[in-house]
Amino acid sequence: MFRITQHIRELLEPQVQRPRRRKPSGPVVIWNLIRRCNLTCKHCYSISADVDFPGELSTAEVFSVMDDLKRFGVPVLILSGGEPLLREDIFKVSRRARQLGFYVGLSSNGTLIDETRIAAIADIGYDYVGISIDGMRATHDVFRQKQGAYDASLRGLRLCREAGLKVGMRFSITRDNAAELPSLLNLMHTENIDKFYLSHLNYGGRGNRHRRNDAVFDMTRQAMDLLFDTCLADLRAGREREYVTGNNDADAVYLLHWAERRFPDRVPQLRDSLTAWGGNASGVNIANIDNLGNVHPDTFWWNYNLGNVRERPFSQIWPDTSDPLMAGLKAKQRPLRGRCGVCSFRQICNGNTRVRAFQTTGDPWAEDPGCYLSDAELGIRSEDYADDVPVPMALAVREIRAAS
Repeated sequence: MFRITQHIRELLEPQVQRPRRRKPSGPVVIWNLIRRCNLTCKHCYSISADVDFPGELSTAEVFSVMDDLKRFGVPVLILSGGEPLLREDIFKVSRRARQLGFYVGLSSNGTLIDETRIAAIADIGYDYVGISIDGMRATHDVFRQKQGAYDASLRGLRLCREAGLKVGMRFSITRDNAAELPSLLNLMHTENIDKFYLSHLNYGGRGNRHRRNDAVFDMTRQAMDLLFDTCLADLRAGREREYVTGNNDADAVYLLHWAERRFPDRVPQLRDSLTAWGGNASGVNIANIDNLGNVHPDTFWWNYNLGNVRERPFSQIWPDTSDPLMAGLKAKQRPLRGRCGVCSFRQICNGNTRVRAFQTTGDPWAEDPGCYLSDAELGIRSEDYADDVPVPMALAVREIRAAS
């Protein structure tokens, strides 16, 4: 997750030196407790549906895993789905997580947060509730493939806000809804929502090197400019709102270029701060457990299993670098190739989201096709990354994927 507000605040308050990034005690765990969902969203990464999926972890198994996560030093649990509120024991699980001292987030589509549930949700005292809004009413309902979904989700946002919970809007940007980002930011302001999270989709098949002509990349740049400018205006006005993005760590590099035009004297400090942040943390400080107990490097790696918590504790699975993918993800310098391997900013983004490269080439270390910055902006020449032959690591990963 890239915290825009934090870094733009540093530009406005250069006298406040941000402490160097501390090594977290363990990874943030995004836990898909249930695959069932009352909606069938077009961009769902877990391919959920309104049916029961067999083999999901029982309450007792979830508690046992949580005990192991706590001993391992995991600081944050994000309870997700599917729709987590469809799990009958969700409040029992959430209460246990709070008792164990985790920072506990609830990731919901919001439609089930109504007057009958808000008291129980408030009683848990979630540290954060994230609700997906994919556009204004007509667009959101099309994305969620259910009429009335927008109104129900907005009701959920309002109820959480009124209950005193920190609540945020989550927006997955695509070609079909990008034009509604300004309206959503305005909605955030009028509804007094605490946080806005823009999620980049993991687009596949767009490894075109003529990136400056790619309509999707232009759209992304415009969206990021709007987020940065909106955040800056809020900070200058003293409005306490938080803006973050996810699934494209190139946002940090783009912020650096944005700052060069507005705060040129602050760029060295910002670059140091972004380098300390360190970019993509999949397989290191971000982990995922799915509804069946399979462990993944993050939520977009569902086609790659590292192990199952029923067979081996998470605390043994996560540090195991005998898996070639995990060895590479955890390496001090990832074995990046293509543009990513010669990029001048790889210490900032850490190679971005590796799953896009894996899905499009079979090589997790190939250049990320989702990077929307030009070669010139990255300080590289096209001839610097001419070798596209898969390396032995990629072949090993393909064999593991085939076997699983």
